[in-house]
Amino acid sequence: MTQAQSGRPVKLDAAAVDDALKGLHGWTLREDGAAIIKGFRFKDFNEAFGFMTRVAILADKIDHHPEWFNVYNRVDVTLNTHDAGGISRLDIEMAGFMDQAAR
Repeated sequence: MTQAQSGRPVKLDAAAVDDALKGLHGWTLREDGAAIIKGFRFKDFNEAFGFMTRVAILADKIDHHPEWFNVYNRVDVTLNTHDAGGISRLDIEMAGFMDQAAR
């Protein structure tokens, strides 16, 4: 069943994930293959929090929320789509947005 048919995101196959990762800067496949991960570093807490705020607005808009951990200037992110049981196009979209927001 496709996303259009179910209305829910579809898990990408391994080849699609590998291809998508080539277009993302610094994102890697988690060891279990079920998520993509990246650590962001900022000048200070204010910049890190601003980044998280920009991402939160998109997350709410597309109803897809990251798993993240923040301490001072560091934001560590894990993206996967629980409903799909792995990585979906939403994770790739979110990763690309995060890369832009971090610039």
